[in-house]
Amino acid sequence: MVNFDYVNRPSELLTAEIMSLVGNIRERKGRQELFIEAEPQILGSLLEVAKIQSTGASNRIEGIYTSDKRLKELVEKKAEPKNRSEEEISGYRDVLATIHENYDYIPLNTNVILQLHRDLYSFSSAGMGGKYKNTDNVIAEILPDGSQSVRFKPLSAYETKQAMEELCAKFNAAMYEGKYDPLLLICMFLLDFLCIHPFNDGNGRMSRLLTLLLLYKSGYIVGKYISIEMLIEDSKYSYYEALQASSVGWHEGKNSYVHFTRYMLGIILKAYNEFEKRLEHLRYRKLSKAERVEHIIKNSLKPISKSEILELAPDISQVTVERALVELQKRDIIQKIGSGRATKYIVK
Repeated sequence: MVNFDYVNRPSELLTAEIMSLVGNIRERKGRQELFIEAEPQILGSLLEVAKIQSTGASNRIEGIYTSDKRLKELVEKKAEPKNRSEEEISGYRDVLATIHENYDYIPLNTNVILQLHRDLYSFSSAGMGGKYKNTDNVIAEILPDGSQSVRFKPLSAYETKQAMEELCAKFNAAMYEGKYDPLLLICMFLLDFLCIHPFNDGNGRMSRLLTLLLLYKSGYIVGKYISIEMLIEDSKYSYYEALQASSVGWHEGKNSYVHFTRYMLGIILKAYNEFEKRLEHLRYRKLSKAERVEHIIKNSLKPISKSEILELAPDISQVTVERALVELQKRDIIQKIGSGRATKYIVK
């Protein structure tokens, strides 16, 4: 059985680089409180956008897709799932909402993890939700020729229940003791959870939901307003590389948590940077909506798409943004680059 050492091994993460990341995140957490008090209405717009992005991104990472229109309808509960992909998307939506609304009252233990997994599959008739894996599994990579290469062999099904109980107990004890920063312990927990790979299916999505739960419980609630899942999706190759690097020697307790911790802290810091960036744009809301679209484009260092403008200004409708873009082109202020989905805009 793997030994989960949350007493001594976190000290391996006390490097200058990692502690600098932790310090930057904690600084932004302090500013987060001021933003939340000052911008309640604006934050509502960011929250709605992030829920859609998080639900879509976390499922796409696992190869679960639907159209943007259907995704929005499902997240807003304006449609019922029509197929297995949409069932799994709807399950993620509901678990995400549970965590958003109740994280203060949700303890971390095996019963809760099983309940969240059960709810993840609440729309499915497969009957796999809320149960640990009943067969051994592997983390495999699909090679260009279609064959599989085993990247990591998780714990056996036989060992899983006891390992999960011990993992939760050791993590909670370390959090209670308070010797190490919660951010370090959270990253270690996530890596250990992924290496146990406790379910037949849904391990990746559960890890991202648990990421949010643990961050929220420690006061880092940026994931409610900026989709951490989408940031992971945008850098998924780096995510898999970090996971692979930190899992080498895991069974023997000889792995290094540094690679995965560095990656996850970088994602959290990026989320805070994006949060502040979006609030900065929203501070110009006293301008007309068309003027705000112009301001966003002028302050972008690279060509920017319509969807990116909508993300930065979630309180402006798509129709208003489209009208502003047409008007700015007529006035010869901006230039359209590309066509179709690849269309972007830049100041002339």
